[in-house]
Amino acid sequence: MDTMRAETNSGIADMSTEKGRFAPAYRVLGDAIQDRAFPGCAFGVLAGDKVVLEDALGRFTYEHDAPQVEPNTVFDVASITKVFATTAVAMLLYQQGAIDLGTPLGDLLPGFVIGRGSLARQVTLRRLLAHNSGLPGYVEFFRTVSTPADLYRACLELPIEAPPGERSEYSDPGFILLGKALEVLTGEDMAASARKRVFEPLGLNATLYTPPLEQRSQIPPTETDNQFRHRRIQGEVQDENASVLHGVAGHAGLFSNVRDLLRFAGEILAGIQNGRTETGSPLFSSDTIKSFASRQGPDGSSRALGWDTPSKASSAGQFFSAHSIGHLGFSGCSLWIDLDASLAAVLLTNRTWPDRHSQLIREVRPAFHDAIRVALSGEEVL
Repeated sequence: MDTMRAETNSGIADMSTEKGRFAPAYRVLGDAIQDRAFPGCAFGVLAGDKVVLEDALGRFTYEHDAPQVEPNTVFDVASITKVFATTAVAMLLYQQGAIDLGTPLGDLLPGFVIGRGSLARQVTLRRLLAHNSGLPGYVEFFRTVSTPADLYRACLELPIEAPPGERSEYSDPGFILLGKALEVLTGEDMAASARKRVFEPLGLNATLYTPPLEQRSQIPPTETDNQFRHRRIQGEVQDENASVLHGVAGHAGLFSNVRDLLRFAGEILAGIQNGRTETGSPLFSSDTIKSFASRQGPDGSSRALGWDTPSKASSAGQFFSAHSIGHLGFSGCSLWIDLDASLAAVLLTNRTWPDRHSQLIREVRPAFHDAIRVALSGEEVL
């Protein structure tokens, strides 16, 4: 194994016995760095209530003198924001009886109904969460608008491309609008709402929107943006539409690290088992988790409410159960939680450095998760 493949904070040769059994996962990630799938990564595994792995490999960029990634390094987690902030807030409001998922979006954002008629009334909060609202998947709002107000207005005026409920299409605009609707319900922006309801109760000190300037150099850069901002993007949200929204949005914008994501996953696992946590009762009840973890349709869709579930060729690999929930981030991050096996795995990377063209992460994610599951089962990997 060459130097780049072997480079880790603790060193593969110095790994503890506990880390040693995960050697195949280290090989997957070391090979990925060698193949330039990403310059560095942080990763962790939670089994039951115990963190059995938390480590890092590689550097912030491909330069030999770039900072090393540490286990506590904060990354732009991109669309993991959809579950870690937006869906989590929705889950808690639902649990408290403060939200009806059947509420039409237009009841909270009246501008969505103007000129649309009855079809708009079928776009509910549930359908936004399930990605079957009929809204388009992605729109480059940032090319034509420059203020949050203008972006929200453009989002409200989007065409409904399919009858709500009939088509599954993963939709950033849907979660932009969902985030805004939750802000109307709570009277707080997403950053304040998620901080008060999720991050602070769980003691997630590394998780935040819009990192301060003094922290940005400690965050791996996501790309050199030659299309929109014309600068190196480091410590500010990569997603252009979220950037127009000043870094706080329902679909993207969060920064976090492995430890905080595993803590969040642990709260989900404690909740599904009606267990206890360090702070007492779990934040999320079993009934709430089961409701949000259930696939919503139409047939063939892997989408639950906010969360994704394993598909035939899942990024979670072959061994996560059908009762698993997770989400990916465009920047190269992933979170998967197996509700049956009481297991969670986090992989944080900046696969978009120096640009977003490489798709090697699609091969790395399932291989990493398979290696983790095999290691935990005690079987050998050929």
